Amino acid sequence: MDRIRIRGGNPLKGEIPISGAKNAALKLMAASLLTAEPLTLTNVPRLADVRAMAELLVSFGVGVQVTMAAKFGEGDTMKLEAREITSVFASYDMVRKMRASFQVLAPLVARQRQAKVSLPGGCAIGARPVELHLNALEAMGAKIDLAEGYVTATAPDGLKGAEIVFPFVSVGATETAMMAATLARGTTKIVNAAREPEISDLGNCLIAMGAEIWGLGSSEITVVGVEKLHGAAHRVMADRIEAGTYAIAAAIAGGEIELVGASHDTIASLLSLLTKAGAEVSSTPRGLKIHMNGTRPKSVDVTTAPYPGFPTDLQAQIMALMAVADGTSVVKEKIFENRFMHVPELARMGAQVRIDGDTATVRGVEKLKGAQVMATDLRASVSLVLAGLVADGETNVGRIYHLDRGFDRLEEKLSRVGADIARVPE
Repeated sequence: MDRIRIRGGNPLKGEIPISGAKNAALKLMAASLLTAEPLTLTNVPRLADVRAMAELLVSFGVGVQVTMAAKFGEGDTMKLEAREITSVFASYDMVRKMRASFQVLAPLVARQRQAKVSLPGGCAIGARPVELHLNALEAMGAKIDLAEGYVTATAPDGLKGAEIVFPFVSVGATETAMMAATLARGTTKIVNAAREPEISDLGNCLIAMGAEIWGLGSSEITVVGVEKLHGAAHRVMADRIEAGTYAIAAAIAGGEIELVGASHDTIASLLSLLTKAGAEVSSTPRGLKIHMNGTRPKSVDVTTAPYPGFPTDLQAQIMALMAVADGTSVVKEKIFENRFMHVPELARMGAQVRIDGDTATVRGVEKLKGAQVMATDLRASVSLVLAGLVADGETNVGRIYHLDRGFDRLEEKLSRVGADIARVPE
């Protein structure tokens, strides 16, 4: 098992290409099940989760061809062809690797009228119930049975349009409803839909495949079902969480980096906080530039919220920045109840954080110290890398398979802008 070794103190300078979004690519791959024609995705990130989703699709009979990018920073090209679906069974061993695998349920039921999918696994960051997914499919006429850790969904006569009102915003459930509705008879209205950019990216791909969808980016999405979808080509959007992570890296380590491919609009809530913390943020023809002039960041308060609020997937990273900020900050986690698991590891590096329920109070210290730390989930693991960039001495991050699930060649990207970072064997 490898670990990431970081020697802190180097300011960052240069450019970092932003990869395709993991949270978009996985759902786009699942959407290939909706048509017998090829779906070609470009700008696909090179991640463990993408490989796991590809393995799952292959088990259904989907042909998967990957063309590796010739140039560093460019995404791969993936051609997916579900000409004939030979299985509608997603085993526990496949689905437990990552929660996003559960998204195959809706397209399988929509096209094949049946599916048996394991309840999901993934990061241990709190309860993320699937009831909203199942309720949406039931509203569209599917029969749902739960037994022995599996969901069996059947719709012998096909799905039908319905009004689906979510009691709270859920990205995954919105994606489930939207994919299922593309092949349903009639019109589906999704009320209290998630507004995340990844939803719009999936919707735009489905439209390119022949779906009729309105309201992307709003809280009410309307889908008029069509008889069948066709093949298409689609470019995966840039990963706003990766872009935000490297923006925070520049703020915590100092220096100036350009995030090539990043979009201001998708991480506006973060960039506003970074500006308040003392960073200079500017748009460039190719993306975004983050400049920190070497002064200590100022403390800012953070509350996570559904898009366009502050992303829960950047909470651990911003906490690493606040750990060395001048003053005391309050970080409130309103999305997942167990997303402070990085705090004990940051404390090993000298961070001063007090937890009270969903609230963390962070008293910034002038210096962190390198330590042996352990990744607990995907986003927590990268917060430890960020802390290592500014810590005195050497930091070693173990259990980095979490990092490989969601960050495309992280150590190479950071080393190219001056960080002393390397992947080394245990």
